[in-house]
Amino acid sequence: MPQEPAQQPPASETQMQHTPDHGEHSYRGSGRLAGKVAVITGADSGIGKAVAIAYAREGADVLISYLSEDADADDTRKWVEEAGRTAVLMRGDLAEPHHCRDVIDRAVQEWGRIDVLVSNAAYQMTHETVEEISDDEWDHTLATNLSALFHLVKAAVPHMGPGSSIIGSSSVNSDTPSPTLMPYAATKAAIANMTASLAQLLGPKGIRANSVAPGPIWTPLIPSTMPQEKVEKFGEDTPLGRPGQPAELAPVYVLLASDEASYVSGARVAVTGGRPVL
Repeated sequence: MPQEPAQQPPASETQMQHTPDHGEHSYRGSGRLAGKVAVITGADSGIGKAVAIAYAREGADVLISYLSEDADADDTRKWVEEAGRTAVLMRGDLAEPHHCRDVIDRAVQEWGRIDVLVSNAAYQMTHETVEEISDDEWDHTLATNLSALFHLVKAAVPHMGPGSSIIGSSSVNSDTPSPTLMPYAATKAAIANMTASLAQLLGPKGIRANSVAPGPIWTPLIPSTMPQEKVEKFGEDTPLGRPGQPAELAPVYVLLASDEASYVSGARVAVTGGRPVL
């Protein structure tokens, strides 16, 4: 990657010099999610934004959950509405259990049900030693990345019917953890494990649960959480030799949300540029 200005988290797409590709000008829908209602966390930028755009172009209405990046979230809303679908913005911190419940309540108030839940919002920070990781950061990382999935699912399941889909954003770090991202990597392994459990718990209700394991994807999270020397080489160590773009994740999330994946549950789908997830 060329040099990218550093940011402080939470990072914003609007401050990036090399803007990620979310599929704004490339994704073409074909009605695969027609009439569905989707809740997507972290949908202001990165993978979540690409998924929101794709879902809308496939015919879904979308609740866009985000932390505080209003300009980014408003841009996602614009693309959803340009696709002819309804977008609802929900600002707030998913590390707080009550906000997870508020997100689900808002979707139910708007549409009366939830067909797809994508738990994608995440926090990470690079540390060279265990001693650098504060207790507060450890707790915050687990609350944002993992506990939020639990609270969202618990609140959403009563409003999900047969054929509904839960999708957790895991990571290649779930299988081959980066030691400098230890708290983040631990949560991503747990997300893969938790969605596998949910697939078994919720199968009798006809609700599917899967996770997606991205490799190095170019999002605002990268320049705000990694040292510059790592940002410049980001993704070069994959077999494909480059980082992925958020738009390259969206088709997998569409498949898992669609009725075409009616027998896919308990899976972890790797989108890693060639890094194996076994």
